[in-house]
Amino acid sequence: MERKYKYQSSIPQYYNVTTKMIDEMVEKGLGDKVAVYYKDETYTYAEMQSLINKVGNALKILGVHTEERVMLVMYDSPEAMASFFGAIKIGAIPTPVNYMYTMHDYRYLLNNSRARTLIADADFIEEIEGFKEKFLYLENTIIVGDKTRAYHISFHDIVDRCSDKLDVAYTTFDDAAFWNYTSGSTGVPKAAVHLQHDVFSCIDSYAIAVLGITQDDLLFSASKFFFAYGLGNSFFYPLALGASVVLLPTRPRPETIFATIERYHPTVFFGVPTLYANMLEVEGAEKKYDLSSLRICTSAGEALPSEIFAEWKEKFGLEILDGIGSTELLHIFISNRPGDVKPGSSGKLVPGYQARILDEEGEEVPDGKVGTLQVHGESTAAYYYRHHDKTKTSMLGEWFNTGDRYYRDAEGYYYYRGRADDMLKVGGIWVSPIEVEDALVSHPAVRGAAVVASKDAHHLVKPKAYVVLKKGKRKSEKLAKDIQLFVKKSIAPYKYPRWIEFVKALPRTSTGKIQRYKLREDD
Repeated sequence: MERKYKYQSSIPQYYNVTTKMIDEMVEKGLGDKVAVYYKDETYTYAEMQSLINKVGNALKILGVHTEERVMLVMYDSPEAMASFFGAIKIGAIPTPVNYMYTMHDYRYLLNNSRARTLIADADFIEEIEGFKEKFLYLENTIIVGDKTRAYHISFHDIVDRCSDKLDVAYTTFDDAAFWNYTSGSTGVPKAAVHLQHDVFSCIDSYAIAVLGITQDDLLFSASKFFFAYGLGNSFFYPLALGASVVLLPTRPRPETIFATIERYHPTVFFGVPTLYANMLEVEGAEKKYDLSSLRICTSAGEALPSEIFAEWKEKFGLEILDGIGSTELLHIFISNRPGDVKPGSSGKLVPGYQARILDEEGEEVPDGKVGTLQVHGESTAAYYYRHHDKTKTSMLGEWFNTGDRYYRDAEGYYYYRGRADDMLKVGGIWVSPIEVEDALVSHPAVRGAAVVASKDAHHLVKPKAYVVLKKGKRKSEKLAKDIQLFVKKSIAPYKYPRWIEFVKALPRTSTGKIQRYKLREDD
C-alpha cells in the first residue's frame, strides 16, 4: 500500500519519519548543505544525520525500546533536533515539553507519560528534579551541559562514543511517532498521540501549498519546538524540503529576534501575536533593523488583531499571515495567503482540510453565524493518552472538535470568536470576548486585553476587561472611562466592559493563548 503526496512521489506503508527528513536528503546530494544555523556554528545535513544516528544508538544502549517515551526538556538546538529524530528512528516516542514549566508540572508529565528516559538541558534540571522522589518510572536522565550529578548521564559523553551508523526501525505509516502535550489553556496538559504519517500531510498542505517553501528558504521560528507550531516550523518543514533553519536557544525577546533576523537573513519568520506586538514596541525598529530578507511572516497561537497587522505592514512593509492550528491537528489548517490577507480573519481553509461550524444542536450554521468549529484532516492525532473521556468528546470519528467559536463569511474567510467556554451571555445575548478585545486593542493606549464574565450587584453576567497599556501610558479612572466609551462607539453598546482592571501582563500559555480561566478564578 502506498499513499501519494505532492512533495514526494510516494510514501510506503512501512516507513519512518527520519527517512524522509534526513536520510533521503543526504542520498539526494544535500549532505554538504547547511541544515542548521546555531549560534556561531553550522551543521550540514550529513552532520545532523551522524548526530541523529549517534543519539539513536545511545538510546538503544540505555535499553530504550519501540513505543517507549523519551521526554525532552531542551532548548531549540542541534542536540534537541538529534534527540527528537534519533528517538523516532529507533521507533521510540520523543515527547518534547515546555522548559518553562514548574516542578509540579514535570512530576505530572513524567508520571503521566511513563517516560523511563529524560533528556534535558542542564539549566532545567533543578526544577525538573524538585519532586524526584515521586517519579514513578524515570530511570535514565541525560543532561546536555556541565551540571551533571553522579546519577546523571552526560549527553556528549555517551553520544560521542556511539556509532554514526544506525538502521531505521521497522515502523509503519500508522505507528505512533511522537507526542505533543497540549498547552493547558483550559486545564492539565494532555498528550496528543501523533502517527508517522501526520507530518507529511502538514508539509503538503501548509509548507508547500500556502508558504511555498523550497530548498532556497531559510526558516526562523520564535516559537519553540516544544509545542506543535514551533516543531513544524523548525524541525519538520526545513528538513523535509531540503531548506535550512535558524535555531535560537534563548527566549524570544524582541531585540533578540530583530538581531537574529539581521544576522542570518531568514526568508520565512514564524511568530505569535504577542511577540509581534512587543516588537512593535521597540522604538525606531523599522529604521534600526533590516528585515528585507523576509518574504513571509506568519502568526498562530491566538488571533492576530487587525491593528497589529496594520502597524506591522506600515512599519516593515510585510504582511503577517495569520492562521489557526492546534496541537491535535499538529499544525495550521486555516490560514491567510501571501497577497490574500483579510485582516482580523484566520484566513481560508488550507488544502487537504475540511471544516464545519455547528450550533448547540449539532446542526451546521449559515455563513455569518457563530458556532463551534470542527475540522477534518489527515494530520489529526489518534487520541489523547490516558484521557479516554476527552478523546471521545473531541475525536469525533473523522472530525476533531476544536472547542473554538468561529464564523465564516460569504467569501470563505474564518473569524475567531473565542473558546466555547469563554463566551458570555449578556442580557440573554451571546457576546464574544474576542470581539470586545479587538475593540479594546483598537484604542490608542491599549496594547493587550482579555475579557471574561463577571457578575454585577444583581448577580447578572457582564463583561470585565483586563487591560495592558502601551509603554508610556498611565492607568487612571479617566482613561478607563475613555476606553469604555471608545468600545461603546466601536461595537454594540451592550457589549462594552462594565469594569476595567489594568494589569502589567496577561496569563498566557507557551503558545501565546490567553488563559481566561485563570482570570475568572482570580475575579
